[in-house]
Amino acid sequence: MFTPFTTAILNHHATTPSFDGPVTQTLNCTDFDSAEKEISNWDGYAETPLFDLPGLARNLGIRDLRYKHEGPRFGLGSFKALGGAYAVLRTVQRELSKSIGKLADPADMRCGLYAEQTKTITVISATDGNHGRSVAWGAVQFHTNCRIYIHAEVSEHRADVMRKLGAEVIRVDGDYDATVAQTRADAEKHGWLIVSDTSWPGYTQPPLDVMAGYGVMAREIVQSYATPPTHVFLQGGVGGLAAAVTAVFHQEWGLDAPRVVIVEPELASCLFASAKANRAANVEISEETIMAGLSCGEPSELAWLVLADAAHDFVTIPESIVGPMVRMLVDGACGDAPIEAGESGVAGLCAVVAAAKQPALRRKLRLDANSSIVVIGSEGVTDPNVYAKIIAGEI
Repeated sequence: MFTPFTTAILNHHATTPSFDGPVTQTLNCTDFDSAEKEISNWDGYAETPLFDLPGLARNLGIRDLRYKHEGPRFGLGSFKALGGAYAVLRTVQRELSKSIGKLADPADMRCGLYAEQTKTITVISATDGNHGRSVAWGAVQFHTNCRIYIHAEVSEHRADVMRKLGAEVIRVDGDYDATVAQTRADAEKHGWLIVSDTSWPGYTQPPLDVMAGYGVMAREIVQSYATPPTHVFLQGGVGGLAAAVTAVFHQEWGLDAPRVVIVEPELASCLFASAKANRAANVEISEETIMAGLSCGEPSELAWLVLADAAHDFVTIPESIVGPMVRMLVDGACGDAPIEAGESGVAGLCAVVAAAKQPALRRKLRLDANSSIVVIGSEGVTDPNVYAKIIAGEI
């Protein structure tokens, strides 16, 4: 069962965090407080489960291992439900407030009081699937129009889900970064509002709103621990998830916050490259990873500031261990509760298992019998067709 993990080749780069400001200042407690107050009042809000995996922990020779399962989040299948929809609210609220001459109340926006005004607004975004689904859902909640840009490799199922939420879906030749470029061009041409989870020079507020929304998930984790875990393994992508969780943990736990390990596909490792270059660095994606939600070649500059300040380790994982991990979880490996997880959702857990099974990497990440690890199961089954192929062993 563990052979793919013991033989997998993982790349590792260690850094020395400075904790000199960005981890607590880029996103502050007020941002997270506002997001938590708003999102906790949405219909359907419920804390997602934090599964204990004691059987797997014993097998790995660590004290405990917990898996934050984001599959049930608002029925949208991933943690992205927190960020994209919240950023839609804030983006539309800012635009609406200009026309009505006062700060629009989110509750009034949700109930449609300003629908006549908001239906003239169009929000747009680029996505690999989950962020776009959240933006489309947010557009419904706050009564605005939505256009979602996807790249050539995004599955038709994911595109269809967004269409069913009312979004117009535009497929762009090229990779995720090409879709980001297209949204920027079209927004400038038509006056549409971009709701992106990645930042660039001159564009920062919506990505900050997205990360503030993610903080709700991180705070749920904090409330579940009497004492901080020793490690957190976080998926990469553009870095928004990792930055938000890292920021919340440091605001809540200070220097007792867990060791931050960033995990990326070896086929899309922009944060790993940034850590090695000691600056935000892009990578060219020549082949798409199975972990579709992590297929990003350009980091968010805001997120990178946080991770450069507070992350300890950067790890890349091969494609070969993703399918085995999805199957292990749903089979209830080592007697633990079965979990249906998506391919991007298991990235952090893949790295935990492989590192714990390989003595050299185990030492580098300081894993031992006292290690208490939390990982983010960032998505459930967001594409049943891909999931079925993984379970069948075809991927």
